[in-house]
Amino acid sequence: MKLMLRVLGAGLLLLSMTARAELPDFRDLVKETSPAVVNISSVQHVRQNSRYPQQYGAPDDMPDIFRHFFGIPYGSPDGRPDGNRDRASLGSGFIVSEDGYILTNNHVVEGADEILVRLNDRRELEATLVGSDPSTDLAVLKVKADHLPTVELGDSDKLDVGEWVVAIGSPFGFDYSVTAGIVSALGRSLPNENYVPFIQTDVAINPGNSGGPLFNLDGQVVGINSQIYTRSGGFMGVSFAIPINVALNVAEQLKTTGRVDRGWLGVVIQEVSKPLAESFGLDKAEGALVVQVLDGSPAEKAGLESGDIITSVNGNRISLSSDLPHQIGRLSSGDKAELKIVRSGKTKTIKVTIGNLPDSPDQAGVTPQQDEKTSDRTGLVVQELTERQRQQYGNGVVVAEVEPGGPAARAGIIPGDIISMIGSQSIRSMADFRSAVKDLPEDRSVAMRIVRRGQASFIPFSLSD
Repeated sequence: MKLMLRVLGAGLLLLSMTARAELPDFRDLVKETSPAVVNISSVQHVRQNSRYPQQYGAPDDMPDIFRHFFGIPYGSPDGRPDGNRDRASLGSGFIVSEDGYILTNNHVVEGADEILVRLNDRRELEATLVGSDPSTDLAVLKVKADHLPTVELGDSDKLDVGEWVVAIGSPFGFDYSVTAGIVSALGRSLPNENYVPFIQTDVAINPGNSGGPLFNLDGQVVGINSQIYTRSGGFMGVSFAIPINVALNVAEQLKTTGRVDRGWLGVVIQEVSKPLAESFGLDKAEGALVVQVLDGSPAEKAGLESGDIITSVNGNRISLSSDLPHQIGRLSSGDKAELKIVRSGKTKTIKVTIGNLPDSPDQAGVTPQQDEKTSDRTGLVVQELTERQRQQYGNGVVVAEVEPGGPAARAGIIPGDIISMIGSQSIRSMADFRSAVKDLPEDRSVAMRIVRRGQASFIPFSLSD
């Protein structure tokens, strides 16, 4: 019995040693890389309005004791609203060149009047903002110093899901804190962040980590910690980093020209759902569905059409619609791109010259006109567009009424929607609409293109329940 216990104990010890041997040791990595990681503090001077009483409908010379009756806030320590006040923010960054260039997040230094960089050796240096790009949340700083320690830059395209990564930064002001985890996913798209294929990790990231480096086990920077998903305000196991390959492209443009030239195709796209894939005759749901081609855009000049499904750019597969902005955004104005598309069930290649991303055009709402209407088996009452609506949204018919419980209602169509395509047939008039509805199949869904509040999209439409 004793012999069996000894053998069992020896086996457990060996198993424990083997498990420890498989876990990474970050000590050397931290020693080698920490000197190039910096703490960044920025200050914004805010000038308070000294004429608050008049703003709130109160006399300018009103005694302080009566201010609260007018809801007037007290903006300074002495209880008076006039005077200056500073707003401070804290973040991290890392040195990429010996002569003092530093990368961090745009939101760490946005609007700052003063930027202070503290090095690992406790030196404090004033920094100037070379340039920033809110679209990628990246900023480039410069300090006056020579022979500074630098990080080694890696290749974020070589990252794999499940790979160990390490973050160094200043969460809550605790300098040079080290956290580790794995890559949870790649190419993540976040709301309002169309041009960054984020690296998702489970590395603990908190306020103050922003702008700090994400290292692989070779001690190379593969990302810049940028955002977290949280319901509590703190870390909940999901954090996001900007891939270093994206960051370097942006940083180089900021250093060279002070601005970012981002590729533009000029299409509005949506995801290809399983019902839409069936409507378009696809074997599986993938690609980016073009719902609108903007006037004068590179896409229009190349011959792209609403209803086209883009499946690759320069040989890079487009699995999700969010993959397309990532691929196009990495190109520059004037670059040539080869798009593989599916149109009317057939695959073809289109070559396009990429443009430069402009400001988004304003889009107005839809107001149906009150003239000739028609209803049909779709459960819709539609009418012709006004000339102004045609100028704003193109061709189509506008929905005036939707029959409760009918096919249109089940599809989610609402009054004010503009129907511009049914299946592969463009709708330019009431006659086109009647013709398309007459040919609708009873046993399957078709793709219907609508414009709602200026935004175009495709929906699957079926006459059957």
